[in-house]
Amino acid sequence: MVYMLLGTGFEETEAIAPLDIMRRAGIPVLTVGINGKTVVSSHKVPVVADITLEEMDLTDMDMIVLPGGLGGVASIRGSQQAMDAIAFARDNDKWMAAICAGPTVLADLHITDGRQATCYPGCETGMGEAVMVSDVPCIRDGKVITGTSAGCAVPFGLALVEALKGKEAAKTVAEQIVIRHL
Repeated sequence: MVYMLLGTGFEETEAIAPLDIMRRAGIPVLTVGINGKTVVSSHKVPVVADITLEEMDLTDMDMIVLPGGLGGVASIRGSQQAMDAIAFARDNDKWMAAICAGPTVLADLHITDGRQATCYPGCETGMGEAVMVSDVPCIRDGKVITGTSAGCAVPFGLALVEALKGKEAAKTVAEQIVIRHL
């Protein structure tokens, strides 16, 4: 199971595009409301999460995904239960993915230390000991995938599919949504 954490102020595109892409690939994904089932995004779009944080089954987790948006990232940081879920993923060799400001949360937990990573321009100071790469939409280093911004949400989503189901599955989805340059 993939769990995508949605906190108040999350960036819509960074959540919905990867969510859609993973579901097209047949990957089971649940959105998780940190502050309840209805979560209001950074641009005031209310989204009903599939489950709440209290309903997550960590033993069933394959990947945890953190969309960006400064408010959403602050919501994640402000929830000990959310931070514990990310630490569980780290400690149990699960996939961890974050985009925009989200990678700074991974850095808080030293997940990106010594790994190649990217983030939203201007958030680099929150990336700790990560080896920063700035000229890519997303990058994978081990079981950690980081993405740059809302404009990179589709390649980020395809990278998540590739990690979980392989290059061919990602290519199939890219063709379905008419991505011409991979």
